[in-house]
Amino acid sequence: MKILINKSRTVHGINRNIYGHFAEHLGRCIYEGIWVGEDSEIAHLRGIRQDVVAALKELSIPVLRWPGGCFADEYHWKDGIGPRDGRKKTINSHWGGVIESNQFGTHEFFDLCEMLDCAAYVNGNLGSGTVAEMNEWVEYITFDGDSTMAELRRENGRDKPWRLDFFGVGNENWACGGHMRPEFYADLYRQYQTYVRARGVYKVACGANSDDYNWTRVLMERAAGHMHGLSLHYYSLPTGNWQDKGDATGFPAEQWHDLIKTTRRMDELIARHSAIMDQYDPDKKIGLLVDEWGTWYNQEPGSFPGFLYQQNSIRDAMVAAINLHIFHKHADRVTMANIAQTINVLQAMILTDGAKMLLTPTYHVFEMLKHHQDGHLLDAFETDAPEHISQSASIKNGEITISICNHSLDALERLEYIFDSDIAVKEAHILAADKMDAHNTFDAPNQVAKKPFADFTANNATLLVNIPPMSVCRLIIR
Repeated sequence: MKILINKSRTVHGINRNIYGHFAEHLGRCIYEGIWVGEDSEIAHLRGIRQDVVAALKELSIPVLRWPGGCFADEYHWKDGIGPRDGRKKTINSHWGGVIESNQFGTHEFFDLCEMLDCAAYVNGNLGSGTVAEMNEWVEYITFDGDSTMAELRRENGRDKPWRLDFFGVGNENWACGGHMRPEFYADLYRQYQTYVRARGVYKVACGANSDDYNWTRVLMERAAGHMHGLSLHYYSLPTGNWQDKGDATGFPAEQWHDLIKTTRRMDELIARHSAIMDQYDPDKKIGLLVDEWGTWYNQEPGSFPGFLYQQNSIRDAMVAAINLHIFHKHADRVTMANIAQTINVLQAMILTDGAKMLLTPTYHVFEMLKHHQDGHLLDAFETDAPEHISQSASIKNGEITISICNHSLDALERLEYIFDSDIAVKEAHILAADKMDAHNTFDAPNQVAKKPFADFTANNATLLVNIPPMSVCRLIIR
């Protein structure tokens, strides 16, 4: 396979927010994963566990979405402010029917974002909330004057307002957010967003589920002038069967191939939704935000029902790399993507067990590919490209980042990159495994981890790379 790269021919920028994350009040994502409380023996700062913060900072995490997900449209923000011992306890009806303590609320979330130095993406409650409730939340977060909400924030310990970067007006309102028709939601969106009045907030409308192209058409037709972004949700299942989604480990080879095929469908979905958006927004001023994506399997045996805890293997690393490459390709329209979810839920970056913590293969892909953030996609012309290779190249500050995914189970692939001038490899790493369900455990946390890579030859303007099966490779080139 030959790839021709001209360092002066860029396609478009790669928004750093494509490498975004999602933390919902679901299972052990927030409680134990992020919040351990101020009385915990686990190392923390103001109740937020610091091993997790340190690991996420290594990813240069650009944006964090919270509090949901389906939880967002049953979340009433005033339950999560004020003295913690007096906060209302509610039922998390979507995820396990457990008690939501509301110990982690608005102040704790923005504290976390400041620790991570990342943008804040808050999802508002349109499904079971009111316009006034949403309006007051935005005021509580952002207003620096002497209003009642700003004074309430000060009474709760925060003098200056926070920076609210993104605000989602509802979530999955075609299902858990109210089972609405697109016409009805479009009218509600127009109403609710009117009262998200803070200056500079990027307003996100609830977009489609998977291939519901009619939803996108209706929203663009009726509400395009009132939004900055439109969301899209799509999950990869190895079986296509929501009743039996397949297992995270111990799966047959057929489910490896089916999952990869399902994942690659993201390319078609983005292209078709983008084509509809182009009819109403030809200048691409409205972003497409894939703010929920990732693998979804049967939850691990013995884990709490409804907590969506699953292992994470080299197969998930393939899915992560393929999706990120697709987002790069469509970054003229895709301005954000948020993998589901950050910790202990679905395709997680991190798994915890009490004080123990491990980094998943997906985490290592995000760490390796973070160098694409804010780069410019290079026009890489491929010849004779095999289906099992996914690759992307970008340039930033004079350095080229090339990432390659070989999702074949058994075929080593030799790639030849031809540049328009001489190059030198500054750094090369690989994530690989010899078993298709290889994964990390708390007893063996480094079974699948990034390692130095040396199976390449750089000679003048040519780079030859041998990519083993079931691997993700990243090279940084001067």
